Amino acid sequence: MTIFCVAIMLKVQEILIIKVTELQTYFPRKGEIQAKWYIVDASGQVLGRLATQVATLLRGKHRENFTPFLDLGDHVIVVNAAKIRLTGNKLEQKVYQYHTGYPGGLKEISVRRKLREHPDRVVEEAILGMLPKTKLGKAMGRKLLVYADDKHPHQAQKPEPYSLEKT
Repeated sequence: MTIFCVAIMLKVQEILIIKVTELQTYFPRKGEIQAKWYIVDASGQVLGRLATQVATLLRGKHRENFTPFLDLGDHVIVVNAAKIRLTGNKLEQKVYQYHTGYPGGLKEISVRRKLREHPDRVVEEAILGMLPKTKLGKAMGRKLLVYADDKHPHQAQKPEPYSLEKT
């Protein structure tokens, strides 16, 4: 009985020795992270599919050193937000709800009206809804810039065009 216990203890010690000699996981430091600037053309893109690809860029999941608890994402400029597509009957049926803060203050606005008045907000809300709901997610969301037409004031950052699959 005692010999069996000793054998198990030796096995446990061998495993511990192996774990100590393994390489440590690499985490990039703040100075090592180089955020790029991308420009995405939303014309003709389906809203949800566009939002998932842009959210991936903002989170940094396209990088090989992705870490869930670090902000490794890039800056993304979305242009032509007014020219997005919605599939199915969403243009007639989809409704955004918000509350004014007063009793009975639940308001509804159709996606058709919101696209007509503020098309950039439709795209921005779709993308921000796919980011984490934490301080880190808010920091990632600040790197998103959405414009209804093709003009933007960020030429000085020299954004690279990012091609999305046409759907």
